[in-house]
Amino acid sequence: MPVVETPNPQSLAKAVGWSLLATIVIGILKALFVVPDIDINLSADIVATAQNMLGAEERLRASAYIAILLFALETVVGLGFFLLLRGRGQLLAGWSLIIGLAASGLMLMGAVLSLNAAEIADNRAYTAMAGDLRQMLMGLQATSQYTSFHFGLVLASLSNAGFFLLFLRSGLIPKIIAGWGLFASLFVASAIVGRDFIPMLGHSNVTMAFMISNLVAVVATGLYLGIRDVRSAA
Repeated sequence: MPVVETPNPQSLAKAVGWSLLATIVIGILKALFVVPDIDINLSADIVATAQNMLGAEERLRASAYIAILLFALETVVGLGFFLLLRGRGQLLAGWSLIIGLAASGLMLMGAVLSLNAAEIADNRAYTAMAGDLRQMLMGLQATSQYTSFHFGLVLASLSNAGFFLLFLRSGLIPKIIAGWGLFASLFVASAIVGRDFIPMLGHSNVTMAFMISNLVAVVATGLYLGIRDVRSAA
């Protein structure tokens, strides 16, 4: 029977850490320079976003291809976490990997929706339509992006919570980083689900709080793994 060798934990941890940091950097650059006014997740104004999308065919295509790159990096991170942590809880590690891949798949739908929007903005079959009808179609694309992204974010946060719990138990990274990551992941998931039922949780201050909490957790984890790799078995 062939033996499947486990990758060197230190090398694997560094690859995961830098891939995790790359997702953050690319995501921020995308938000700042590619989709600041054509991503409904960055704006509460669906009408204005749909109108802006009608004149942003090239940026919509760029957004789609960046989403594919982010999907690839997130897959590396998820698989890396699984390989690092499966010995500390195979069931939870496997569950977290599956949920994480499902989340990445949902977010990848954003790439398809961006390409759909690019076609509506540029394709002659759509440009011949009345302006109100084209804007309605764009609004549907924007709304679908919003729902797929947020559902994917909930699943991704639950996946991260599982991985951070295993990090906390194992001691492979400092417990303060793992503990904060667990808290931040559960905070994101509960706040996003909760605000659908409790309007006050949709306040911008709550959104900013869970975004910053999650950013700190992800950056700290990425830096530790990328620079220090993982600790010896605890």
